[in-house]
Amino acid sequence: MIAAHKRAVYRTAVRLAKRGRLFDLSDAEIQDVFAGSIDRFCDIARRLEGAHRVLDVGAGHGMLLALLSELGHDCVAVDAFDPTERHGRVYRDHAIPFFCCNIEVEPLPFPDQSFDAVVCCQVLEHFTHSHLPAVREMQRVLKPGGILEVDVPNVASLRNRSRLLRGKNITFDYVEHYLCADPVLYRGHSFYPMRHNREFTRDELRTLLAMAGLSDIEVEFLRSRRHREGWRRVKSLGSALRDCWPSTRKSLIAFARRSNA
Repeated sequence: MIAAHKRAVYRTAVRLAKRGRLFDLSDAEIQDVFAGSIDRFCDIARRLEGAHRVLDVGAGHGMLLALLSELGHDCVAVDAFDPTERHGRVYRDHAIPFFCCNIEVEPLPFPDQSFDAVVCCQVLEHFTHSHLPAVREMQRVLKPGGILEVDVPNVASLRNRSRLLRGKNITFDYVEHYLCADPVLYRGHSFYPMRHNREFTRDELRTLLAMAGLSDIEVEFLRSRRHREGWRRVKSLGSALRDCWPSTRKSLIAFARRSNA
């Protein structure tokens, strides 16, 4: 039943993408993001069924919210940088409100218990400072029983292990992103959002969510499924083989709930 539901969502997502409802079809970079992300987004959509009002923290291109909006959710976006100059049509087409907020140092601009679900996709690894205050903010705006979804890179991925064995670092180019990077200055703080400042183990992600006061925590290794059509599907065999050892997959995905108490 779960697999059948996800396949139905996946087919809907592909159809919407081809109609230009999820992103600008002229943007090759975002098309690549769709190919690499849509399987994960469909997992999230399946888990959020029944969660009417959804907040995306670090919404960026807005693709996930566009899909959730098409599926009937009431969506709201937050990001430290305004993405609407590049991706404004997606936000306008789905009437998704956008709020600029640096959640590392600012509270979310919403009252307590405002949302049925909060999602935070591939964002925490870019934080310069502690992740805990931000996740506590996400917990604050959840309704009792509400769902928090977080996905992040897996520091123990096969790619990272291979690089270390070859004497390479797992993070971005050392000179460009660490020695010569200029900080983004905001409210007296320095930020380095254009690089990965921390990747996560499974236990670390679970610890973060538990310390933020969340319960019913599930953390899984995410499969590296990429959308391909025609003969290109053959290329997916390599990803399937890499995924045979779950702990070496590229990403972690977690779902947790705010306590009903």
